[in-house]
Amino acid sequence: MRIVLAPDKFKGTLTARQAAEIMARAIRSVHPDASIAELPLADGGEGTVQTLTHALGGTFRSVTVHDPLGRLRKAEFGIAGKTAVIEMAAASGMALLERQELNPLQTSTFGTGELIRAALDAEVREIVIGIGGSATVDGGAGMAEALGYSFYNAQEEPMFRLAGGTLSAIRYLDTLHADPRLRECRIRIASDVANPLLGPDGAAAVFAPQKGATPEMLPILESGLANLHRQLVAERLLSPADLPGDGAAGGLGMGLRAFCGALPESGARLAMDLTGFESLIDGADYVITGEGCTDSQTESGKLCSEIQTVCRKRNVRCILLSGCILNNAGAGFYRAVPCCEPGLPFEEIRRNAERNLFSAACRLAERL
Repeated sequence: MRIVLAPDKFKGTLTARQAAEIMARAIRSVHPDASIAELPLADGGEGTVQTLTHALGGTFRSVTVHDPLGRLRKAEFGIAGKTAVIEMAAASGMALLERQELNPLQTSTFGTGELIRAALDAEVREIVIGIGGSATVDGGAGMAEALGYSFYNAQEEPMFRLAGGTLSAIRYLDTLHADPRLRECRIRIASDVANPLLGPDGAAAVFAPQKGATPEMLPILESGLANLHRQLVAERLLSPADLPGDGAAGGLGMGLRAFCGALPESGARLAMDLTGFESLIDGADYVITGEGCTDSQTESGKLCSEIQTVCRKRNVRCILLSGCILNNAGAGFYRAVPCCEPGLPFEEIRRNAERNLFSAACRLAERL
């Protein structure tokens, strides 16, 4: 029996790598002769660097960058051959700030630009950047500043430390000193967010409140993003259209498109492409994927759903092991096995995560 294990992280409890190891141990306890391939995956959110770098057999590098409020810190990225894997959250993420520090008028993606620059220094030809977990709504202007773009106000004075609250003051920008290596490197955005930049479904209206924005801040952020978009269109770095995905990570989706020539891709599909997932599952009896909680969002391009889609195309049975399954959301899988019932306190789930996953995987293995 040949099995491929391709879980996502179990958010807040287990990394994707830990989940795959637990599943493998459980299945081998029931089927010691089973051929098991472990391929933990990520879709651009938390854990993307660790998971994809390990999957690609790469190494890790640590660099000094500025956090969302301009303080120095260490951030890690991965290198596998000529590909770098970056998480913007390592430099510009909410997890780097205390709750009382969250303020998208003041936070910047400058550190994300420094991470990209470090990857370019490593002479890679491709950068994969996961953009989940951001603390920013600066449209990627801070990132651009770190990559050599210059911004000026109405008095023709240079602007520094751009953040969500200063975007409205931009009157023009200069591309003369933008890092030329950006033109020679393919940059791929791993994201499943399809929101536009502006409007009721845009970066400010939908995501800024999660990052500490008060109702009074929202029109300031919206106006700033709209102004940045106008300047980019004027410089012919963007077409006038506000595209799906431009609003991801506080407008960083737009910024990466304009300043770096990047385009968003399904994070799940990108991960499967990089790791050769489709070739790996050829001839497998089962693919087992998993996540912390399966609900209606799973079917909207999340990793487990995309794995199921590929397996169906390849006529491979796909099984879901999930922390919990809500409202019959796992119905499309060959089998869907919950580790625990919905409604348990999170602390109890976290404390027993390894044991519950091992037990669920054993129960599943007995039925294979």
